[in-house]
Amino acid sequence: MKALLTRRMLIIASVAVLLAIITIVSVNVFNTTGPVTGFANTVTRPVRALASTVAGTYEEIFTAIYRYEDLQKRHNELLRLVAQYEQDNRDNRALVEEIEELRQLLKFRELHPSYTDVMATFVSWNSDNWSSSFTINIGYANSDIKPGMGVATEHGMLIGQVFDVGADTSTVITVLDTKFSAVVNVGHREGEDVGTGSVTAEGNFSYMRSGLLTLNDIDADLLVRKGDMVVTSGDGAVFPPGLIVGEVDDVLRHTSGIGRFATIMPLHDINSITTVFVITSFDSPDVSDAPVN
Repeated sequence: MKALLTRRMLIIASVAVLLAIITIVSVNVFNTTGPVTGFANTVTRPVRALASTVAGTYEEIFTAIYRYEDLQKRHNELLRLVAQYEQDNRDNRALVEEIEELRQLLKFRELHPSYTDVMATFVSWNSDNWSSSFTINIGYANSDIKPGMGVATEHGMLIGQVFDVGADTSTVITVLDTKFSAVVNVGHREGEDVGTGSVTAEGNFSYMRSGLLTLNDIDADLLVRKGDMVVTSGDGAVFPPGLIVGEVDDVLRHTSGIGRFATIMPLHDINSITTVFVITSFDSPDVSDAPVN
């Protein structure tokens, strides 16, 4: 059976070759297709139609492949442009931040020409429910700061105190921390119109989470009212005079009924710290910078 099929295939192939030869000869010698050529055309028409369809399909495929490669090149170019745009945007933001820091530095030094200071940037809050402190990006390796130095905002508001100094970072306790205390002026004595009341402001654990610190042991003759400004007195030479600590939020009596204390609300939002100034030294009073109401 296999041999029979092979013979048939050979016969068919021979006939096909013969028809092809006759067609070529008829066209080239007699310049006519002739009946054999016509028959051959009829027989091969489906094959030629199929070949034409296949050729058209391949052409479409190659066109699609070319368009895909072109689109891929454009896509890659757009990705490159987007990456460049994002980098330029980051560079611009960094430049704006640098300009803003320089502006703050100039403003602080204009307000307090008697201070020697170091500008620092907030790094992170320290996770401790028993304290209120944050880390700044300077230490003993890149600055002259030491524990105990005051830390203020560009507007001259006391925001805290250096607590611990590392090589390139330092810890600052805020005015809300229980370890913080400062001698301040607030209110006025009876019959006087100037801020002469010297009181200690300090962090209090009971009020820390409410964003308040306290004034303790207010003298009976010291008039302190809600809204009064609280500023450093300069006593003890720890903080320069005139730095704003905050304003009186409320005046209360101790639970024992003896004596009064007050709560203070810092004027600067502690949670929005970005740039601060560590006051490394100061010479003369700056009380005029922060008048007491």
